[in-house]
Amino acid sequence: MLAVVIGVSATGCSTIAPPSQTAAGATTSPSVSADPAPFEKLERQYDARVGVSAIDTATGRQVNYRAEERFGYASTLKVFVAAEFLHDVSASDRDGRVKWSESDVQAAGYSPVTSENIETGLTLSQLAEAAVRKSDNTAVNLLIAQLGGPQAIDAGLTELGDSQSEVVNDEPLLNRIEPGSTDDTTTPATFRANLTSLIEGSYLEPADLAILTGWMSGNTTGSALIRAGAPSGWTVADKSGGAGGIRNDIAVVTPPGRDPIILSIFTNTLDPAAAYDDRLVAEASAAVFDELGDPRG
Repeated sequence: MLAVVIGVSATGCSTIAPPSQTAAGATTSPSVSADPAPFEKLERQYDARVGVSAIDTATGRQVNYRAEERFGYASTLKVFVAAEFLHDVSASDRDGRVKWSESDVQAAGYSPVTSENIETGLTLSQLAEAAVRKSDNTAVNLLIAQLGGPQAIDAGLTELGDSQSEVVNDEPLLNRIEPGSTDDTTTPATFRANLTSLIEGSYLEPADLAILTGWMSGNTTGSALIRAGAPSGWTVADKSGGAGGIRNDIAVVTPPGRDPIILSIFTNTLDPAAAYDDRLVAEASAAVFDELGDPRG
């Protein structure tokens, strides 16, 4: 039986450092499996690095640009923490109520749901939903602690087939990417493959997969990202991430009447002092859909 009253230590600070350029090689020639021109243009326009990995599961066609380079994953990790929760915790244990303190919220940073429920607490399922739908930092920290810490999330990703991601910290320190370090980074291809494995594999029971994609479909932080670049009438289930110059989104995008397109878009500004711009992710996603062509054709 899971313990239901836990605390999150107030470690570190909330200052966000820019992602490392040396770890991913911002000045190297990017690997591509598509026309690089639209992505190169966006990089120049926004003074940023763009990483894309997409697969049309109906045709097998892929679009990749800097897909094997490392980026800070930021809050996109939360969807995989939620997946680990659904995989590891039985349905009967998911209603256990968790409580936390004001100091936990202050240490974690952005916490729109848990900051309003300090007195009453929330169930584990409600925390997982808050982490995905609202990108609540305290909620994901509580889940990570309940599941065994960052190393347990890293092990879960390994079980999913991920040998690239390096899960080291919880919020907000996972957003601090030190130059040359691989801590708290992944590649666009890796997170796209992870999401594909969740959608097409047997890691989650069908009912749990439906819960996860339902939370992603109601994600309130991604409306200006991949969803903004998708054609009208296509459904988007996504999880965003952003801090400092990092802005990411991973998504399952389903055109009407066909199998989905699964994609990840990771970006970071080249100027360490510059903030991210949602439009870069939206325009990169539109370029992906243009490259894949009309799925009805």
